[in-house]
Amino acid sequence: MAFSAEVIQKVWEKGTIVRGYDATKYRKDQCGAWMRRTEYGDRNSVYGWEIDHITSVAHGGSDAVSNLRPLNWQNNVAKSDGRLKCKITSSGERNVYV
Repeated sequence: MAFSAEVIQKVWEKGTIVRGYDATKYRKDQCGAWMRRTEYGDRNSVYGWEIDHITSVAHGGSDAVSNLRPLNWQNNVAKSDGRLKCKITSSGERNVYV
């Protein structure tokens, strides 16, 4: 699914702000994993992230921003049965496997 730059930015803004870090560059996902704004869609980066449907389209969810959230790409891939499964979280400034 291709999202507009506006939707990507709105979803980014839903990420968790970490005090002491530039929120325009770094945020955390719901698993506590670091994401870097410039690495949207980058599965070669430990800080890459993707847009996740909270409720999948197959289960009646929509592409509305209210149904979207930013997830580190590895957490998005690990999501199964429509449930979030945290594969990556953080320890200090690094992402680590759970």
